[in-house]
Amino acid sequence: MEETFPLFSAVLLLLCGFLIICLRRVWWKPESCRIKLKEQGITGPPPSMILGNIPEMKRMVSQISETPKIDGCLTVLPYFQQWTKNYGKLFRFELGGIQLLYVSNLELVKEISRFRSLDLGKPAYLQNERGALLGKGLITANGAVWSHQRKTIAPQLGTEKVKDMVKLMVESGDILVKTWEKIIDSEGEDGIVEIMVDQHMRNFTSYIVSKVIFGNDHHKGIKIFPKCQALINAMGVFLFFLFMHVMCARMFIRPLVLFMNRFLPTKANRTAWKLSEKIHGMIMDISKERIGSTSKDMLQVILEGAENGELWPLTKDEFIADNCKDIFFGGYEPPALAAIWGLMLLASHPEWQARARSEVLEVCEGQQILDYNMLTKMKVLKMVIQEVLRLYPGVALASRHALQEVKIGNVQVPKGVGIWIFLLALHRDPELWGPDADVFNPERFINGVTGACKSAQAYIPFGLGARICPGQNMAMMELTVLFALILSNFNISISPNYLHSPKFGLLLEPEHGVKLLVRKI
Repeated sequence: MEETFPLFSAVLLLLCGFLIICLRRVWWKPESCRIKLKEQGITGPPPSMILGNIPEMKRMVSQISETPKIDGCLTVLPYFQQWTKNYGKLFRFELGGIQLLYVSNLELVKEISRFRSLDLGKPAYLQNERGALLGKGLITANGAVWSHQRKTIAPQLGTEKVKDMVKLMVESGDILVKTWEKIIDSEGEDGIVEIMVDQHMRNFTSYIVSKVIFGNDHHKGIKIFPKCQALINAMGVFLFFLFMHVMCARMFIRPLVLFMNRFLPTKANRTAWKLSEKIHGMIMDISKERIGSTSKDMLQVILEGAENGELWPLTKDEFIADNCKDIFFGGYEPPALAAIWGLMLLASHPEWQARARSEVLEVCEGQQILDYNMLTKMKVLKMVIQEVLRLYPGVALASRHALQEVKIGNVQVPKGVGIWIFLLALHRDPELWGPDADVFNPERFINGVTGACKSAQAYIPFGLGARICPGQNMAMMELTVLFALILSNFNISISPNYLHSPKFGLLLEPEHGVKLLVRKI
């Protein structure tokens, strides 16, 4: 009896400790956060105890059945639209134990854009759930290591560097033009053929970014892209994993769920691990051949960055491979999606297609080879591209995470709270853009971004603040070259087999691809 009592006491103490931890995680921690935000006038949809607002979000998604129109309000992530009506442009919501602020309030977006402290970084799930794809490189890192990565990579994507890339972009565009000409010659009836343009756009961007990263070794780098695309497709299961994570995030079994999602050898995990390992190995094989190299490509710059500056928590190999992967992803998929959406919109609006083509032919004046000076004169084409990126920004969600308690404008953001800025809400807000906010109208940009809307901060297709995309100039030039070459060689129209169905997974993409009818001019 004397031995049993201490054992009973120990078990009771463990049970009490367990209950206290559960109570703190399930109730007190999120409740204290809600109180802090409510005291500042920030409310939101009432969450359930365990799942937060996930059940309501899933219900709203299930109620959407209509196919969206090309010119019309997008119903991607419909809960944000409904909650904005109920709670305004700044509200709180929860994914399990993850506390989030939704921001489409222009004044707060301005403050976030001006915020420079490293205390506002990227959320951990980018490295955890998307780690196989993004790793710990520039896109996901925080603190001093992010600062070092930015200083290493950004100068290589500046305006002067982009000027030197134009010849490469034209070279890639010429390959695409010749490919389409061959398809039309061999398969076209009456000189017209239906083309699913998606992979062609990805081939265009992959060729460019492969040469930018690997220089003379681009023939080796280009072999990585099919595996990158396969990994992107495999990471489509991310949303399921995230939901599993957040549904159990307040529960004591969260570590077990995280372990299961990230480390159990499920079919999806095995596929992602195998592809990630193969990509890492291919990058490192190319890197090891660079000993004593005098190359000035991006890989060489990253190799030099791995020898100095803040690397922790990355190893040298991770610094090299993860940053190459991030540049792959950022320089390959988002601009390809912008090109896909842009061709769809030009094909759907023949008056703008004709106007842009007329400008291209006028600027070129019979010259065969595009150069930087010619491209900068294409004002109509620039307006078209700006409007494409307004309506269909590839990275439609800008995320931040309060690594410490921070004050942004008049809002005190508690430590651990995430911030989501939904670009589509800003880019299609009638209060900022006028009653035709959902309509493709490049004319709005005739006087630049400041003339197109009430504030330049309402237009953020490349993100905002200190973490704005360093490759934005490169992306804009790529799209200008691509559209100029396509419009000067082909007439495009929407195929009757095209189904307009934008979906938001890792990026905003056409669910069924984009099919166009292409005719040689």
